Amino acid sequence: MAIALNDGVRKMIDDPNFGIVATINSDGSPQTSVLWITRDGDDLLFGTVRGRRKERNMARDPRVSVTVLNRADGYEYVEIRGTATMTEDGGRELMNDLSHKYDGTDFPAEPPERVRVVVRVTPTHVVEF
Repeated sequence: MAIALNDGVRKMIDDPNFGIVATINSDGSPQTSVLWITRDGDDLLFGTVRGRRKERNMARDPRVSVTVLNRADGYEYVEIRGTATMTEDGGRELMNDLSHKYDGTDFPAEPPERVRVVVRVTPTHVVEF
């Protein structure tokens, strides 16, 4: 069941703090990736490329954990566990929005064969530290 994020967690996501997503490899071992994040309401959004390890892992097993670290104080973070869904709709636009949030510039051009995917994580559990 989805849960609502409180204002402190929303601010942590809205600020240009990095996220670390943990997915589950086919052998059951963890896989992590550092990424840019944003949110749509209480859902987290991030992008990836079709065929990358985290995308394949989430297609097979949508359970994920995303840790968001406060850039100003690495001891302050939130963990958001939830279920991931993916779509190719809006992938390039999301990356451009995230690039402006984190770098203040447009996202660089990519080869047409690189398919961008939007990952939406619906929170089921949140832990704040």
